[in-house]
Amino acid sequence: MTIKERLKAPTPKFFRVLRNVGLGLAAAGGVLVAAPVALPALAVTIGGYLIVAGSVATAVSQAVVDASTSPVTKETDWTKETSETKETEATKGSITATAISTSTVTVREK
Repeated sequence: MTIKERLKAPTPKFFRVLRNVGLGLAAAGGVLVAAPVALPALAVTIGGYLIVAGSVATAVSQAVVDASTSPVTKETDWTKETSETKETEATKGSITATAISTSTVTVREK
């Protein structure tokens, strides 16, 4: 599942509520930071923290997917083996060095 598919997939109710709360926190923090009147430094600092906390809560909540409607479920069996060999050669003067690296990746989810 790509990030684009994940962000478009349905979100569970709890995380929709949390996303909206995060948006509210970010908006409140933006108001404190961008207020046209002079506010104490503590209020502006708290506003910055509210922006960060609200943005993180919103992003994480949006990325959560409802597993019951997701196209990829736990019953899916993925098996993928990738083997790659890479040869690197470096020459300096009359000396040549050759390095060979091999990597194998196996992914299984059930």
